[in-house]
Amino acid sequence: MKKSIIIIILLLGVLAQGQNKKWTLKECVQYALENNISVKQSELDIELAEIDKLNALGNFVPSVNLGSGVSENTGLSFNPVTNNAQTTTFLSASGNINIGYTIFDGLRNIRELQRADISKLASQYRLDRMKDDISLFVANGYLAVILNKANLEVFKSQNEVTKEQIERTQELVDAGVLPRGDLLEIKATDASEQQSIINAENSIQISLISLAQLLLIKDYENFDIEDEGYDIVDSVIADKKVSELITAAKESRSEIKIAEQDVELANIDLKIAKGANLPTLSAFFGYNTRFANTTSFESRLDPNNPTTTRQIGVVEGTGQAVVSQFQNTILSEVAADPFINQLYQNDGIGYGLQLNIPILNGFNTRGNIQRNKVNLERSKFQLEQVELDLESTVYQAYVDAQGSFKSYEAAKVAVESQELAYDYAKERYDVGLTNAFDFSQSKLRFDNANIELNRAKYDYIFKLKVLELYFGVPATELKF
Repeated sequence: MKKSIIIIILLLGVLAQGQNKKWTLKECVQYALENNISVKQSELDIELAEIDKLNALGNFVPSVNLGSGVSENTGLSFNPVTNNAQTTTFLSASGNINIGYTIFDGLRNIRELQRADISKLASQYRLDRMKDDISLFVANGYLAVILNKANLEVFKSQNEVTKEQIERTQELVDAGVLPRGDLLEIKATDASEQQSIINAENSIQISLISLAQLLLIKDYENFDIEDEGYDIVDSVIADKKVSELITAAKESRSEIKIAEQDVELANIDLKIAKGANLPTLSAFFGYNTRFANTTSFESRLDPNNPTTTRQIGVVEGTGQAVVSQFQNTILSEVAADPFINQLYQNDGIGYGLQLNIPILNGFNTRGNIQRNKVNLERSKFQLEQVELDLESTVYQAYVDAQGSFKSYEAAKVAVESQELAYDYAKERYDVGLTNAFDFSQSKLRFDNANIELNRAKYDYIFKLKVLELYFGVPATELKF
């Protein structure tokens, strides 16, 4: 009984620990990359590309086909073995094997294999891009939760100060130092802060639900994140020149690689289209055999009367008959040969080469070549456009990061200034040199400054992570 109770307590402890698990950012990113539907779809694209490669490899393998058939005929039919018409009922069977191999097809088989390899590589780059996008979405949602939690701490911390001021103000009002209106003003501030705390708690829950939905986690009630240890990490990325970031992005970003592979695919498609103008040479080999269970008639010498005499003409002038002896044959019914014997007796082999030289096909080949030339030029323009867009995006991210840093530095200065102003207002209020309204306004400005500092801080962290991704840092290796 005691052992059972201990086991139950341990299981409850493990269960409680699992329910109280707090997810780190790295765990969230890794979980999203393993479970996100868009990522899974991109992984399926890679599998399809692998299948296309298998099909391309199959073009280099001979085609082998087996065939067989069984039929029963009644009435007048042609015997498939003797090819004679017979009025009878018989069973027949046939079998064949055909082998074909393309010796030369204008190098299109080789081009198809090259295209399959490039297509698979492009699918992998699309998957990498999808993972980067998902990682940024998760990081943004994660930092939104941390920001809301940081703001809640600001509201709670300042509300504790407000409650202390209510007690202090009550004493001063009771002593006749401050009017009762100051007490009411402080209580009104307390009510407003309580409302802000409730709103902040709601914001945390909403942001947690949004993050859980992004991760495809349905247990919203027990989902929570690790909200400690995330600060601005000293990163050399912020000190790099924008030209370095753009160069690194062009070398590592999937957008450029995808566009480059699209150019390669268009070039391969053009070569495949041109290959249709070249002759094709193929070889073939066929083997067939047949069987029939019909009886046949055989002509043979009559053992009882081997010869017979027949007139073959007359002597001119005398009219004397001219006779001769002939073998006397009779027809006898012969049973069908055994099945195995017929397979060997009735088989046949055919083999050869086939050459096909294209001359005119209604300009279809020419039109297809021109169409692929246009697609190649379009893909080149698209690559150029992607490079320009990436330069613009990286430059914008660089400017955003610089601006976020300046905003963060300004927010720190503002907090320091507002804290000094708040301390000064508090001292004056405690001795009755200022009223409750002015004190509340000073405290409100201090609270807003702290909230703005939190926003600027996590906005700058996110902008740094964006720059790191463009610089080539893998999403799973981002540090906070």
